Amino acid sequence: MEDQTIKYSGHVEDALEMRRILSSVYDALKEKGYNPVNQIVGYLISEDPTYITNHNNARILICRLDRDELLSELVRHYLCE
Repeated sequence: MEDQTIKYSGHVEDALEMRRILSSVYDALKEKGYNPVNQIVGYLISEDPTYITNHNNARILICRLDRDELLSELVRHYLCE
């Protein structure tokens, strides 16, 4: 028996799907009364999913995104558009 943990990675590489997920997470956080930007930044910095509410499955959704890919897409969008 191996002692290593295998990390499942359900990467979402489509930028439109990434945007849809991020928008859904934003809306769920806003509905629950959180500051969505602060909560998403907290998650991105720490990768701690407890920054994201379970409301409307937002935590499950954001965990589908690869954090590095999301950060790359956000920087690309900010600098290139």
